[in-house]
Amino acid sequence: MPAPINPLKHRLAAGEVTHGIWLGLADPYPAEIAATAGFDWLLIDGEHAPNDIRSLSAQVAVLAGSDSAPVIRLPDDDPAKIKQALDIGAQTLLIPMIESAEQATRAARACRYPPEGVRGVGSALARASRFAAIPDYLATANAQICLILQVETRAGLAALDEIAATEGVDGVFIGPSDLAADMGHLGNPGHPEVQAAVLGALARIRAAGKAAGVLTTDPAFIEACKAAGANFVGVGIDVTILAGALRALAGKFRKA
Repeated sequence: MPAPINPLKHRLAAGEVTHGIWLGLADPYPAEIAATAGFDWLLIDGEHAPNDIRSLSAQVAVLAGSDSAPVIRLPDDDPAKIKQALDIGAQTLLIPMIESAEQATRAARACRYPPEGVRGVGSALARASRFAAIPDYLATANAQICLILQVETRAGLAALDEIAATEGVDGVFIGPSDLAADMGHLGNPGHPEVQAAVLGALARIRAAGKAAGVLTTDPAFIEACKAAGANFVGVGIDVTILAGALRALAGKFRKA
């Protein structure tokens, strides 16, 4: 029995446009609720949300069997954190703040068992192998890992072609908020200079044959990003959706 097929990896490789949201509430119950909405994927945020390996694991568990593929964003490219995320069953990872081909290679090798990489062998303890119920896991796991690298600085954009060309990288995600800050437009990812840089980067990524990702809640910019080639498209964040709905409801009754 081989490792489970990663449908999201294959959909992205085929050029299919997929949509998802960020999960930042750091709890399995709202993640389970989000899985009923029908998004293609749900990204569990381990960079800015208050998640640890146990809360990430619990959220991966409740998303299993849903139609929404779980994606984990880690806080950095530490191979130890990558190993843990893969062992708890994540097959798609987003790694932030990538600025060089060397970083890209390090992340790609951390996702794969030898000889292609350096992932530590301990899957018999882990959900990834269904706790040793998948006898061929070690031999087949590499082919189902989907690695998306996040470029969000001017240095990253300068190295974008080399990052996208790195073996083992399935896609590159452009982070508009951090890119805006690095470009001198802190808090203004909608600045024309930032948006032009994002759209140009997305086109370059797809021209390189890789999946292109972005997160924006601006409907017009969502469409512009897809027209430029984005096919891993984040369209919302559970925290801001909940906060906005609650404030709107409270405001309605305060006015009444």
